[in-house]
Amino acid sequence: MRYEGNVYRPPSEGRSYILQVTIGCAHNKCTFCSMYKDKAFRIRDLEEIFEDLKRARDYYGNVKRIFLADGDALVLKTKDLELILKEINRLFPECERIGIYATPGDILRKSLDDLLKLKELGLGIIYLGIESGSELILDKVRKGFTRDEIIKAGQKVKKSKIPLSITLISGLGGKNHWKEHAISSADLVSQINPEYVSLLTLMMEKNTELYKDYENRKFDILSPSEVAVETKLFLESVNLKNSVFRSNHASNYIPLKGTLNQDRKTLIAQINEALKNEEFTDERFRSL
Repeated sequence: MRYEGNVYRPPSEGRSYILQVTIGCAHNKCTFCSMYKDKAFRIRDLEEIFEDLKRARDYYGNVKRIFLADGDALVLKTKDLELILKEINRLFPECERIGIYATPGDILRKSLDDLLKLKELGLGIIYLGIESGSELILDKVRKGFTRDEIIKAGQKVKKSKIPLSITLISGLGGKNHWKEHAISSADLVSQINPEYVSLLTLMMEKNTELYKDYENRKFDILSPSEVAVETKLFLESVNLKNSVFRSNHASNYIPLKGTLNQDRKTLIAQINEALKNEEFTDERFRSL
């Protein structure tokens, strides 16, 4: 298949066919992120996308899941997304789920009817990387959207009945704002109640502005035990109903998984045990 630059996808899309409908990220200004710095953002021509789908049909055969990349593929006009989804349905009738990355702005620009149409055509999950629920931290990392916009976007997806997966980054507030990060993030996701909540843990990438702040002593990284305490506070503060929780990515110091709120006590007990025994993933084995 044809790909431009490095291609990224959510952990749960590990066995999916990745289809680039956009190249890069339309925002691409987050201070912690190095993922799309090698690309200038553009939307691919529909003819190219359809050609890739035909190649994939011939090459892969049976395809159960397809993920639309790159960073915020929901930025496409609804009519173009509809055409892509229809072509996927035609070529891959066996496909069970189509996933996509989105930003709050992408979602807010779509009407509820737009989202309902996309759901009807097979859009089965939206991944929303919000990173933090703190207005202060969102501004510091130049996320590009406010806390209120994130909540409105998440609630709109919930109304559409498209499953929503929200990702946060543990440690993003550093030592100065870890409590605010944990409590504000818990409050934000509680107001949305997404089907999935995931925690990654901050990785310091050398070609980012946040890494420069770290070198200049303007940002202090949390230790593994401090990340664990922050995660514990998040779990104590969150109020969710049947949300699948995952913090078992390769970047995490403690592998955690469960359903919130019902598994809250078990998850907190696992954190306490790790803190007691100082059992954390070795730094050498952490990755994104």
